[in-house]
Amino acid sequence: MRLLPVLAVPLLVASPALAQDAPAPARPDPAPPQPELPHVQLEGDAPPTVTLTSAIAMALARNPTAITAYAEIERARALVEQTRSSALPTLFAYGTLTQLDGPRTFAGVVSLPQTGFQANAALTVPLVVPKPWAQWSQSKDQVDVAKSSAEDTRRVVAVAVARAYLTVIAQKRVIDAVARARDTDRAHYDYAHQRFVGGVGNRIDEVRAHQQLQSDEATVQQQYANLARDREALGVLVGVGGAVDAEETALATPASAQEALAEAERRSDVRAANARVKQAQHTVHDDWTDYSPYLVGSFVPFYQTPATVTYPTTGWQAQLVLTIPLYDGGLRYGQEHERAANRDEAKAQLDGVLRQARSDVRTAFEELRRADAALASSREAAKLAESALELANIAYRAGAYTNIEVIDAERTARDAETAVAVAEDGARQARLDMLAATGRLP
Repeated sequence: MRLLPVLAVPLLVASPALAQDAPAPARPDPAPPQPELPHVQLEGDAPPTVTLTSAIAMALARNPTAITAYAEIERARALVEQTRSSALPTLFAYGTLTQLDGPRTFAGVVSLPQTGFQANAALTVPLVVPKPWAQWSQSKDQVDVAKSSAEDTRRVVAVAVARAYLTVIAQKRVIDAVARARDTDRAHYDYAHQRFVGGVGNRIDEVRAHQQLQSDEATVQQQYANLARDREALGVLVGVGGAVDAEETALATPASAQEALAEAERRSDVRAANARVKQAQHTVHDDWTDYSPYLVGSFVPFYQTPATVTYPTTGWQAQLVLTIPLYDGGLRYGQEHERAANRDEAKAQLDGVLRQARSDVRTAFEELRRADAALASSREAAKLAESALELANIAYRAGAYTNIEVIDAERTARDAETAVAVAEDGARQARLDMLAATGRLP
């Protein structure tokens, strides 16, 4: 008679510490409610504007990478359910209808009727099964690893969204700079045109001023095209069906390097690497279960109609099966060596992640210091360039400067303004690098 595994029955009390399941781990908190998207006008039909916090929250709820990470947690939980089945009792029922061409008789006694029906049930109870218990416990570690990996994925997505967000802000600052340069060159062109029309100026001054104005206008349009592309990229990361605009935001950074280094050692990728080390160590610790015997009990009641000489109408049978693994061709030794190698690899990866985290913090602090210094110098240079442009315009109106010198001053002022926008973006990116290095995002 067949003995097949089945449904769990609370008979497995022989090893309560290993056989009892821990409470189901909490599912990841859902993303915060997604905010309404207000509409603001920048130029033409501008896309909706969201804050950095809202953009990150929406990305974590909608971005395919984040959603896949959440699904991996659910998959790990499902594997726990599958693994524990081998350590729990099982119950199956069977029914067999047999039709023969005629009854089987021996010495005038029917040994096998022409038509017969048999029903039975098989209850299998793992009484002492160290290896399935260990596998059950190890599968729970995989849930912790999946959760840690999901947290690291959230950090990666959040940093990507923040970088795209800051790129939109920086592009808007570049547009401000080139638009101001265009307006300044328009005023210069208007003045040169009025002088030419009034008979005081000359045609070449007017043409040069007009050429500079058209060049600025082309630059402005190109920068608006870049802004549209950056907004669309942000929208893709956030997970909305269209472009998204950004607004100025402040990024708070740790006050000291010591505080930042302490936070870096607790960031998500470090926790994920540490979870993998613990999982690998757990499997090595449970190597002994490969060599341990295991005991399984079974109980099979049956019903047979009509009864035969070998089978009464009803009955049952019970068995205790003890299995002792003696020799398996070296499989267990190979598995033991593989688990030890996996543990050593996980430890090495943890050491590498920790070193990288500390390096990221030190680099971010130096980058932040240099970026702030560069921003201060760029702002000062922009002020000086603006002053030089004003002086050049005054000298041109007084006849002491030529049109070429004014245009050169205008270009220098525009480049200085653009350099300020780039330096501001560098300072913001440096702060973002610090937040990423310390694990403060999301």
